[in-house]
Amino acid sequence: MHSFEQIRSHISAKHQLRINDPYLISFDMLLSGGSRHQGIYLSELDHEDGRKFLRISTPIGPLTGMDAKRCLRFNWEQRVGYLAVSDLDGSPYLQLCENRPYENLVVEEIDLLIAEMGPLGDRMEQAISAGGDAF
Repeated sequence: MHSFEQIRSHISAKHQLRINDPYLISFDMLLSGGSRHQGIYLSELDHEDGRKFLRISTPIGPLTGMDAKRCLRFNWEQRVGYLAVSDLDGSPYLQLCENRPYENLVVEEIDLLIAEMGPLGDRMEQAISAGGDAF
């Protein structure tokens, strides 16, 4: 995988895209049990040295009331994914993210990251929203 178009082609063959913009795609991942979905976002990032990165992310919940120390501890303990903050409708929102350089990126790695991050994001969302789905 050396371009976002190759990634788009792979993902759109497996999932119905909700967003299909030039450098951003998203879809809803059906979780085991079939009653819950988790939004997955893939976007292209440009590094200052010219390299391209794929960012895979999933929303967790509003940052309001979150303990920054717990978030940093989570980041330290994870093999895949880290917590970051983005804006959603003007409010800070916690996201589970992973960035990978295109140079060595293969289809199997993308699929594995999505398979790991979707359910983990959903479990985290349920934990911080006391079992409810904030989305």
